[in-house]
Amino acid sequence: MLRFAFPALLFLAACGGDGPRYAMDPAPLTDGAVKRLRVSTLEVRDVSLPAYAEDSQILLEGKGGALTPVKNAVWADEPVRSTTILLADRLGRASTATVAAEPWPLETPAQAAVHVRVSEMVARETGQFSLRGQFAVSSYDRVIPERIRRFDILVPLADTSPAGIARASGVALGELADTILAELAR
Repeated sequence: MLRFAFPALLFLAACGGDGPRYAMDPAPLTDGAVKRLRVSTLEVRDVSLPAYAEDSQILLEGKGGALTPVKNAVWADEPVRSTTILLADRLGRASTATVAAEPWPLETPAQAAVHVRVSEMVARETGQFSLRGQFAVSSYDRVIPERIRRFDILVPLADTSPAGIARASGVALGELADTILAELAR
């Protein structure tokens, strides 16, 4: 049994990689004001990302639109998980609602849920980070009107380094959270 365990451990160690890992930096809250929402509990469903954005490698769009991996740079966490948790955290810190990512951890269901579908999440060599798609607000008990809204967020990249892309992605997700908050405050 042990003779099989050692090769398996070597394989897992080789897959882990020793390169640097980058976390999406959450953008700081700007005005410090907490928004009063029309719901007291809110579930953030797993964010739907394009296949290229689900990859662990950090990508950069080059000339001609090709997405290529940034050398020796991977995300610190799975992109779907990190974007979902970052949005849930931002929505919870900036609002009066109790917010959690799915699966909803409480016995009583949330009054509403946010579903985010990203159609584009890309760092461009031209110096812009683009986050586009739509979000939907569903309300199981019709506490608030259900709706679907589009978003198109552009954030300047300080540089195209992995750290610069990670910072810009966090800022873009912060802007998306603020857009969702404004919608839920109506």
